Amino acid sequence: MANISSIGVVGAGQMGSGIAQLAAVNGVDVWLYDTDSEALIKAQKSISNNIQRLLSKGHISQETSVDAVKRLRCSSRLEDLHSVDLVVEAIVESEQVKKSLFANLDKIVKSSAILASNTSSISITRLASATSRPGQVIGMHFMNPPPIMKLVEIIRGADTSEDTYCATKFLAERFGKTVICSQDYSGFIVNRILMPMINEAFHTLYTGVATKEDIDTGMKLGTNHPTGPLELADFIGLDVCLSIMKVLHVGLGDDKYAPCPLLVQYVDAGRLGKKRGVGVYDYPDAAVKTGGSPRL
Repeated sequence: MANISSIGVVGAGQMGSGIAQLAAVNGVDVWLYDTDSEALIKAQKSISNNIQRLLSKGHISQETSVDAVKRLRCSSRLEDLHSVDLVVEAIVESEQVKKSLFANLDKIVKSSAILASNTSSISITRLASATSRPGQVIGMHFMNPPPIMKLVEIIRGADTSEDTYCATKFLAERFGKTVICSQDYSGFIVNRILMPMINEAFHTLYTGVATKEDIDTGMKLGTNHPTGPLELADFIGLDVCLSIMKVLHVGLGDDKYAPCPLLVQYVDAGRLGKKRGVGVYDYPDAAVKTGGSPRL
């Protein structure tokens, strides 16, 4: 089994920076890559602040905090990832964009390197087809935010090798995560169940069954969910939820996964949730009677 001492993380957004922080704090050298230099500066500052917060709360030692900061390097040159043992991509949830990235990484990284995707729904087998190393391609789906959430969902493609799986699982466990393994079907485990629930919450709002507050309160107090589905959608990003529903709809071929029209309309209007400051909870109820038009 490969010993992973260095990783590359592609994408300096919330997911990528969180994964980079996890690696650095747990003694792994990290290259954090993004084409946007401003995003890298913001991510580096956020990671440094988070490490200081962990130190101030006694969760890590002074030695660990100093070491973690030293282990993190940022770059806008993909070629700087050439010597890492594993790359985790955490970019936009688009199969075409991810395949293009994997094809480029395949030419840059060393022959033994593992290519992992943080995709929450896209086929690992299809992503692997863009490379010359399908046995070394795997899904490594972190939950958001990565430093806090305890789960990592690992997905094996049709050709993912046992060594690749074991090395990736070992790395996730080194990060202090609990690992679950899914077969390579659209949505995997978590989003196969979660996203239809969020979609149904939008239908419940769309058809006037209840207000957004009552829908979320019902799920929190009636089923012991820590966060209501509409509030959670705002946190995840409505565009991400819509993208995953589309993958489920096409990949599983069942109309029960068709995105709710209200979810589609919110995304079309640019109301994507917390990352844009405008989401489900920033407007009056869109609830309408069946057959009407949603009020945005």
